[in-house]
Amino acid sequence: MVIKAVIQVIHANSMAVIFVKNYRMNNSLYPLILAFNVFALTLCSAQQKTYDAQSIDTPPTIDGFLDEEVWKNSAVGGDFIQFFPTDSLAAKHPTTFQLAYTNTTLYVAFKAYYENDDVVVSSLKRDFSALTNDNVSLLFDTFNDGTNAFFFGVTPYGVQREGLVSEGGSAFNNTWDIKWKAEAQRFENYYTVEIAIPFSSLKFIEGTSSWRFRPYRWNLQSNEQSTWVQVPQNQLLSSLAYMGKLNFSQPLGKSRTPFAFIPYINAANEKEYVPENASASLKAGADAKIAVSDGLNLDITLNPDFSNVEVDDIFTNLTRFELRLPEKRQFFIDNNDLFDGFGNIFNGARPFFSRRIGLAQNQEGALIQNNIVAGARLSGKINENWRLGVFSIQTAKDAENEISGYNNLMTSVQKKVGQRSNISLFLVNKQATEEDSYRTTSEEFNRVVGVDYNLASADNVVRGRFYVHKSFQPGDSEGNISSQAVFFYNPRDWFIVTDIAYVDQDFRADLGFVPRNDVIRLGQAIQRIVYPKKTIFNTHRVMLLLLNDHKPSENYRKTDHSYSIRYEGELRSLAQTNLFLSKNYVYLSFPFNPSRKAGAVSLPAHSAYHYNQLQFGYQSNNTKLFTYGTNLTLGQFFNGSISSVSTDINYRIQPKANIGLNFRYDGIRLPQPYSSANLFLISSRIEVTFSKKLFWNSLVQYRSQSNNFGINSRLQWRFAPLSDLYLVYNDNYSTVDNFQPNFRSLNLKLTYWLNL
Repeated sequence: MVIKAVIQVIHANSMAVIFVKNYRMNNSLYPLILAFNVFALTLCSAQQKTYDAQSIDTPPTIDGFLDEEVWKNSAVGGDFIQFFPTDSLAAKHPTTFQLAYTNTTLYVAFKAYYENDDVVVSSLKRDFSALTNDNVSLLFDTFNDGTNAFFFGVTPYGVQREGLVSEGGSAFNNTWDIKWKAEAQRFENYYTVEIAIPFSSLKFIEGTSSWRFRPYRWNLQSNEQSTWVQVPQNQLLSSLAYMGKLNFSQPLGKSRTPFAFIPYINAANEKEYVPENASASLKAGADAKIAVSDGLNLDITLNPDFSNVEVDDIFTNLTRFELRLPEKRQFFIDNNDLFDGFGNIFNGARPFFSRRIGLAQNQEGALIQNNIVAGARLSGKINENWRLGVFSIQTAKDAENEISGYNNLMTSVQKKVGQRSNISLFLVNKQATEEDSYRTTSEEFNRVVGVDYNLASADNVVRGRFYVHKSFQPGDSEGNISSQAVFFYNPRDWFIVTDIAYVDQDFRADLGFVPRNDVIRLGQAIQRIVYPKKTIFNTHRVMLLLLNDHKPSENYRKTDHSYSIRYEGELRSLAQTNLFLSKNYVYLSFPFNPSRKAGAVSLPAHSAYHYNQLQFGYQSNNTKLFTYGTNLTLGQFFNGSISSVSTDINYRIQPKANIGLNFRYDGIRLPQPYSSANLFLISSRIEVTFSKKLFWNSLVQYRSQSNNFGINSRLQWRFAPLSDLYLVYNDNYSTVDNFQPNFRSLNLKLTYWLNL
């Protein structure tokens, strides 16, 4: 009798949801229907949601209007559950979806209800941010591994974004681009989206009959995030642990992409002012994409040019260590986790960092561009359990700047373990390709080998990483090891981390990122998460964080500690606030000049400092046309004091333009004879989207720490799918002596994507 009653409730729930979709929100019966939905959804929550997509012969026209026969006959999926502001109620504003497919293409339709058509859309440019745009999105785990996926999203204006998800849903990369179509239409109380994704743009095993997948929605107009499959709020909305199942009525054929050839031509005019040197050049090159199998793709590049790549935001570095910046070059993106995903999970030692390629130090030690001659990368899935990555790039010899030519190799293999865990082996090799008199013996080669085990439970509550890496170079000594064991426990109300990481003093990764050697770090954190009811806050998070660094070569002398109590509050309006109180200790093994001023007296080596700091931050609701954020730091700094303030403001002229201004001031006060400093960082970004095909982006930046002022302005016309014409202007000045110019360039670059 109980089973029969549950079946009846489930059936009634589906009918109630259909009724709600068509019912006015101000009707008095809505709360009752909503409560009934929630009760039925709770009964069904233990069952995996499924959707059965039917094969069709006549594809729909991608215009955003859902008036074709396919959408009248296809099953309707829905029953979205809130992720924000709660994670247990049915979505206040319903969303439905439908899927169908032909031999070549997957078709998706969405119908998303809202309060009115005054939606939140920041621009018309592709690869929008979900934080500032209403959108419906999809995750496709085509190999059913719970670790990697493709994601697609569309705004009510039909603007598209696509990208790769890795590390179980915690890593997003929207630099990845493929060909697909989407259009949207807006109506009085809902909008519709129509999508066509060629199977040739995805990877999957031939003959597969199902994928793990999940649609979800950002409804910023109403401060609501919702998802087809319930996701606990302590997890990420993008978590691949919580997915439904997409069944195909007939097994899929081959996913092999057509051979893609992407040539470019770049006309450049450049001028250096110190020393004075002007040049004009015409450069050409090409990329190619070749499908090797259903899951493996070969990427080839010849004489690549990255003049159109978005420049990095500037920063003020008050630490003793290098900072790691994101990779933005398209060639390095596909399956990037197979190459860049090894090593320390907390931005510590990593054996491979693709941004090292294309940069080299000249004889003065300055980083300059080092041309890439050619490269190839084979990456992807061998089958449902195995992945492979092989990467080889040759960089050019530059005798004038005493830079040798190198072959840069990275190869890895990954095996799925259990439902969502994996183990990987890799080899990194940087090898000089010629004999050069200016190259030292130690620079001839550097190799790193290692094994990484990534643990992830089925529900993502338990996670961890355990690795051991070893480097080899001329004149090897014993050791050369980097390792880490980190464990996360994340039930609904708690977040607990324990970590031990070690980097030997002789460990070297020339193609990697190793901010410091000769260190062992012990880290522990415990965070309590509170979900208040009937307040302006959605969550309160209080964390105790303990970090201790020791130097093994000096009898495990403590070199650093940071003990902090941290509070983070998320408001129901989507605003955020935080408060940190930290107690710090630093023992300097080497002299350090915090001001970075030339000729300034450095804090001496073998000296110890205790200092405390208070930090406060606030970020307003990003859905408003005018947004702002501020961060304030006050307290001690080594043997002096610091007062820092940063402010970010942005105004959106929806959906055509964004105007942003960022300001940061760091006031460092140290006693004589050490140097005090007033450090300023100012940047302004202007983004204008004239249409979904024509964009203008300008970034103006000033940093007093490097006495540098720069302008980057880029006009982009996407005249065909993934084919662009760029006009890029760069201007750089030194502010030391009356604003003297350093460098100026103008690039006109044409790229065209051909499927052959």
